[in-house]
Amino acid sequence: MFSCFFLWSCATEQNEIKQKKNTSIEEAKNVVVNYTIGGKTKAILKAPLMLNVQDVVPYVEFPKTLHTDFYNDSGKIESIMNAKYANYKQYQSIVFLRDSVVVINIEKGDTLRCEELYWDRSRSGNEFYTDKPVKIRTKKEIINGMGMEASQDFKNWHIKQTTGIISVPDSSFPH
Repeated sequence: MFSCFFLWSCATEQNEIKQKKNTSIEEAKNVVVNYTIGGKTKAILKAPLMLNVQDVVPYVEFPKTLHTDFYNDSGKIESIMNAKYANYKQYQSIVFLRDSVVVINIEKGDTLRCEELYWDRSRSGNEFYTDKPVKIRTKKEIINGMGMEASQDFKNWHIKQTTGIISVPDSSFPH
């Protein structure tokens, strides 16, 4: 019985070694990616390190921060996004961001802070989403909650479960 276990163990280790040999990693430093649609810049992504991992399920990893500027049709920056880590699943077109994620709408000044956020361009109008705790700061209030959906420009956002205090001016209350 011990012999069977030993043979199974060796076979498993050899399979793991074969899988690691089939994985290739391309490394790029000081990356700048310009995302355009119809010749217009929609986003510019910057990262000090990008790893392109060719595995069973290929992905691109940004292990040392990521900064993205999002542009409107006039070519002005409308929002920015920062995170300490990002992982892009190429076949799903979904970016997973984590660790000190910040999204800022330049025009309104609204700021989102969270620890995990997904960015999915196929979800038109709700490109950013999470089910984790979020904190949004506007010019007049700080709102805490659990879960959120937001447009990529961060002009429109919705917190699923508000857990914090919302300050509202007296003039907003019905008489």
